[in-house]
Amino acid sequence: MKKKNEILILILLVIVQTIIYIIVGENKQYLHIDEAYSFGLAGYDKINIQDNEDFFDNWHSKEYYKDYLVINREEIGNYKPVYENQKNDVHPPLYYLLLRFAMGFNINNFSKWTGIGINIIIYGFITIFMYLILKRLFKGEKHFELKSSILAFTSSITLASISNVIYMRMYSLLALNILITTYLHIKLLESDNQSPKLLIKIFITTTLGILTHYYYLFYISMMCLILIIKYIKEKRPKELVHYILTIMLSGIVSLIIFPYSIAHIFLGYRGKGVISRLKNLKELIIGIFTQIYNVYHYGFNNTLILIVSVILILVIYNKIKRNKLINTDTKTNQIIKLIMIPTIFFFIMTSISSPWNVLRYIVGVVGLIFVLIIYYLYKIFQTCTSEKITDISIIIILIIMLIMPLVKKIDPELLYRDRKEIVETIDKNSDIPAIYLFNINKGNSFIDDILLFTKIEKFYIAKDNLDITKIVKDEDISKGILIFINEEDITNNNEILNKIKNDLKFNEYKNIGKSTSCMIYYMN
Repeated sequence: MKKKNEILILILLVIVQTIIYIIVGENKQYLHIDEAYSFGLAGYDKINIQDNEDFFDNWHSKEYYKDYLVINREEIGNYKPVYENQKNDVHPPLYYLLLRFAMGFNINNFSKWTGIGINIIIYGFITIFMYLILKRLFKGEKHFELKSSILAFTSSITLASISNVIYMRMYSLLALNILITTYLHIKLLESDNQSPKLLIKIFITTTLGILTHYYYLFYISMMCLILIIKYIKEKRPKELVHYILTIMLSGIVSLIIFPYSIAHIFLGYRGKGVISRLKNLKELIIGIFTQIYNVYHYGFNNTLILIVSVILILVIYNKIKRNKLINTDTKTNQIIKLIMIPTIFFFIMTSISSPWNVLRYIVGVVGLIFVLIIYYLYKIFQTCTSEKITDISIIIILIIMLIMPLVKKIDPELLYRDRKEIVETIDKNSDIPAIYLFNINKGNSFIDDILLFTKIEKFYIAKDNLDITKIVKDEDISKGILIFINEEDITNNNEILNKIKNDLKFNEYKNIGKSTSCMIYYMN
């Protein structure tokens, strides 16, 4: 394929995937708590808005809460909160720096597209680097550029990738760092002589990876080990020293930029949580198998069982016919190991060390798992049948995989389509005062539902003052009142609501829905 046509196909595929992302992003109705934290940590002057002295037992306008999610004109150019908040939290600062920069284009306004837009751009590069990796794997095959581009595109529109795009956190950037690291190390693996330019690129990528997420260390550490063993076996001491110094320098520079990483990893609550989980074998096993299910469900759109079944049938067929299982050259085998070993290590380590068994912690390597399995499927097919039938078979499997979410009506993770009615109801009744009855024993975090707070004109969070009559005495409640209760006991809620109804001489109340942490009622 000519270089010009290759570039045009890639551009076209990136445009198509961007359209898909925009369509799905338009349907995202709510924020996950960590997404709200992303904006707050990037722009607010503290981690938690509830740490403000006037937060509880005061009426506030929606601007008060919106201030947590946006930056105003006076804050443009002030990037100090990015650094200070990450120092006091548990993550390195690079993603928040990018988000803060993007927030500067939307002064005084909150938009989900600020975060989703960053991820859409990142995934354009993810598709490109996935293509470059696949192109090396398929090198020598007929139409290998076209096959690589189709697989790269497919990997970027699985439920896992789409979920990652619409989730406004650092995991898309982590996935990109992992892919760039992989591509650069493939080039290093194949080079007979180290290029200083290549080492500089590895240094930059590794530094940025460490400053994006600490889980990146799982991946780069295993990749380093593979390269170190290779240089030792091949008796290339000079290149070994240069490579080790490059990686060490990345670590040193990242620590100079953000020295709080050591405390986060070894002394922070996340680090201590990892140690405690490592002591529980049952939790470790559950964590790994739950994440395997997430790969099946999101990474392969519920078709992994079908793909594995086909692979097993082909393996059995090859055994009966005594065919060679896979026909690959030595260099390609080395590249596969270079990708596979760090990917498996990252998957296992994140599965057993993550605080929750959810997709986002493993999504950095789900794309690589996808292309490795499809690549093996392709190569095994090749040993059983003609290239034409192989290509047709793979295309059929990919089509089944892509239409499966539409057939089974599976949403990407954290799309929150079910919150649409609540958001629309709050929008329509935004001029009605709202009171949040906060039960501190429930350990509630207000960041869960801060999106709703930014829509209501007058909002009161009651912690100590629970005298409703006194709270609303100066407010216009002629249209009624909204009540938020972070208590799931309906019986208890009804007792509270009946008392409020009687105290304020209202006629009725109705449940308008459940948000992340609250039951929401309208009373008039």
